Amino acid sequence: MDPVRLTLDQLRELRDDIAPQAARRSRASVRRRLERWRDRIFFIAQCALAAGVAWALARYVAGHHQPFFAPVAAMVCLGFSFGQRLRRVAEVMVGVAVGVGVGDLFVRFFGTGVPQIIFVVALAMSIAVLLGAGTLMTTQAGVQAAIVTTLLPNPGAGFSRWLDAVLGGVVALAAATIAPAAAIRRPRQQASEVLNELSAILVETAEGLRDKNDQEAHAEQRDERELTDALRRARASEAMLDDLRSAAAEGVAVVRLSPFRRRHRGRVQQIADLVVPLDRAIRNIRVLVRRCAVSVWRDERMPDEYPMLLDRLADGTRLIAESLFEPAAKVAAHRVLGELGRRTAELPLPAGLSAVVVLGQIRSTVVDLLELTGTSYDEARKLVPLRLDGLDEK
Repeated sequence: MDPVRLTLDQLRELRDDIAPQAARRSRASVRRRLERWRDRIFFIAQCALAAGVAWALARYVAGHHQPFFAPVAAMVCLGFSFGQRLRRVAEVMVGVAVGVGVGDLFVRFFGTGVPQIIFVVALAMSIAVLLGAGTLMTTQAGVQAAIVTTLLPNPGAGFSRWLDAVLGGVVALAAATIAPAAAIRRPRQQASEVLNELSAILVETAEGLRDKNDQEAHAEQRDERELTDALRRARASEAMLDDLRSAAAEGVAVVRLSPFRRRHRGRVQQIADLVVPLDRAIRNIRVLVRRCAVSVWRDERMPDEYPMLLDRLADGTRLIAESLFEPAAKVAAHRVLGELGRRTAELPLPAGLSAVVVLGQIRSTVVDLLELTGTSYDEARKLVPLRLDGLDEK
């Protein structure tokens, strides 16, 4: 009985441990879903209102009794990013025209049935491909042909259905001009997140080198973990840059298409212009961190000043992130990076390969980050003076 009683007690303890964890996970899941809903509420409302307006125009203005394609076209067109909507609206309308035309023609002469559906879908999609259509237009042609042949077999209604699709597309474009402010704010926020992540990676790398050089007890295992984690984060930063690139492209498209957001064009373009030098900085930092990790794995000692250089590089990166919201921080970032560039020119050429590579990557990264402060490439190179002992320059 004792083993059984012990097992039951253990099960009760396990249940007591699992219940709070399950509750926390459930609350976290609900929060994530609510946040996702809040992020998309503008898009949901935009689609709902556009669908209603498109249906009302087709029903009460155009006089169509079953304006099915009007709300569908409006929602399909709004489902794409701003940069794609003009082209997508045209594709949807052409695809609907091809599908409806082919479907109506076959219903008129051959009626409906399995062979007709197979043939009409294949024919509509083939015509769309021959017209040079993309995937969306080809799919739309097949879908509309299938709908006309099965759900709405009404010979002679092809033009009214195509007009419904045109109305839906026009309403979608009109609705798209009312752009959410989030598309304007997101690029700046994303750029700040990328820069702060790079700063944290540099700080973590500096700590790994500092622990190694201090030769503390069990430091080797600790700094290996720190530098391995820093390298993992540096590699993952490429995905963050991709998110920034997408957000910047979306923001630029919004200010170009929406007359209500064009006053923000300068600020949005300013963030978009950061993508290229930031991409170079990320690549250089990734190489820098990898070489630091290799030096630890190979038990190579770095110069004692290198952790401080990385800390200052992290400070400059963090100040650039702050300057996206506080322009005064840009001056401080420029000063910190300029001082760091001059300091790297004064250091003696290190003996080990890893140390030489790290120093070269620091100098290259300083140039990239200076460009993020608004400094031209030529001016940034001047702030990182040429060395007299033969270290290769960027």
